[in-house]
Amino acid sequence: MSKTDLKVFEKHESEVRSYCRNFPTVFNEAKGSKMWDEEGNEYIDFFSGAGALNYGHNDPKMKEALIDYITSDGITHSLDKATTAKGQFIEKFNEVILKPKDLDYKIMFPGPTGTNTVESALKLARKVTGRTEVISFTNGFHGMTIGSLSVTGNAAKRKGAGVPLNHSVTMPYDSFLNSNDTLDYLERFLENGGSGVDLPAAMIVETVQGEGGINVASSEWLKKLEAICKRWDILLIIDDVQAGVGRTGKFFSFEEAGIKPDIVCMSKSLSGYGVPFAITLFRSELDIWAPGEHNGTFRGNNHAFITATTSLDYWKDDHLEKSVKHKATITHEYLHKIVENYPELKGEVRGRGLMVGIACGEKELAEKVAEKAFDLGLIMETAGPDDEVFKLFPALTIEEADLKKGLEIIEESVKSVVKEPVLN
Repeated sequence: MSKTDLKVFEKHESEVRSYCRNFPTVFNEAKGSKMWDEEGNEYIDFFSGAGALNYGHNDPKMKEALIDYITSDGITHSLDKATTAKGQFIEKFNEVILKPKDLDYKIMFPGPTGTNTVESALKLARKVTGRTEVISFTNGFHGMTIGSLSVTGNAAKRKGAGVPLNHSVTMPYDSFLNSNDTLDYLERFLENGGSGVDLPAAMIVETVQGEGGINVASSEWLKKLEAICKRWDILLIIDDVQAGVGRTGKFFSFEEAGIKPDIVCMSKSLSGYGVPFAITLFRSELDIWAPGEHNGTFRGNNHAFITATTSLDYWKDDHLEKSVKHKATITHEYLHKIVENYPELKGEVRGRGLMVGIACGEKELAEKVAEKAFDLGLIMETAGPDDEVFKLFPALTIEEADLKKGLEIIEESVKSVVKEPVLN
């Protein structure tokens, strides 16, 4: 088979492309936590499709289920018609996820991507409350369409909208002000009639901010946020597109805090296989939609229903959850060792579960470390407003040996960038 020339992408694909610039090779095979390019080079994947491949590449059980479904001429596209595949997913999601967690949520299929679920959540919150404003938080990221961008903090991404982004107010995320009073600050705006902040329809937040730099909200902060929302009759939306599906340890990232959001946004790893799929979950009493009031051509992706239903087998018991906790301990300890041994990084370990990274005091170092890691056979990206964090998203199912090898590559990359480690 002839090799693909990278110039094909440079010549014909839009300049908006990004990841192919960071990982300049042509990939053609992937299995588990590894990828191979056309030259046969092997890479350990600590990127996981930006969190869309929490179970790794081409999970064998999901692949088998999907192949069987395709070869039996199962429905592929169905809008929101009733199909066997959709019915099986709904039933299993309720039995395996929602009922054991005592969550009474309706399931909405808004379209296949993360921004689709966020747009539907914002629309529903405004419809239910009759209010227009939404409070979001510094460094939050919620998607690239206009409504999602309006509650996103990143200046460069907001600029890409090309129009004013309205009906949102940004408040400081946990520890953004280097203190614990960010919610006191927020509530003062709600209490003061002269603050210029109208009572919002909703607040939307990530429990761990991915694109924003692996910033973690404490359980105490999240509980207080929920209490404020209840006190003021504001709907609480948790964006679990990236932090959910086990990435931070439990299926939902908000479980550790013991809160129950009014609306939950999910996508990315929900399909389990990297197939586009999103749902919006909300309390039953909020289901005031008129039929067809929100729709989308590709909200009936039956291939995603098949793989997502199969992926729920991972959550029938606590084996995966315990495994993530174990691997997270290994990862966090190793990263703390790197920060200690290489003070030139001016590093800070951030994250929860296997959503983790190191923020570099010298901002350009994160990109250099990620570039060197790629040269050494590891794929990872950077995050944060200045790309100052190198971000680790290994598959939850990664073999421990591959996890440790990837961490060793990161240490070797750091050593190469800062030259000499401090001797213990």
